[in-house]
Amino acid sequence: MTVARQRIGRAAEEHVAGRLAEGGWRVVERNARTRYGELDIVAMDGATLVFIEVKAGRANAVYGPERPVHAVGPRKQLQVRRLATAFMAERRELPRYRQIRFDAVGVTFDHNGWVVDVEHIRAAF
Repeated sequence: MTVARQRIGRAAEEHVAGRLAEGGWRVVERNARTRYGELDIVAMDGATLVFIEVKAGRANAVYGPERPVHAVGPRKQLQVRRLATAFMAERRELPRYRQIRFDAVGVTFDHNGWVVDVEHIRAAF
């Protein structure tokens, strides 16, 4: 992955975490590491534990999906579910949750690096 792609990905995660906090969510952990990989954002939406996959893209990009959120396909969904299972198993001190949800968020940047669109799909998978 190129440095530019890493930078835009981090910027997207930062933007999403800020929006969640402004919306009253509690961000539990960002870039949550498990022995199998990393989850972008783990947050509480009320009493629901939410695992959030963030995808970034550029407006009018030639390559990739039309909208960044479309990059969360079946393979990525399976990976995030496995990471969520590992996250909960490795953090047994966390309380048990009645509801768990998987959201996908796509952030689109313009050529100047400004956010032009955010698409948040709740219960995406």
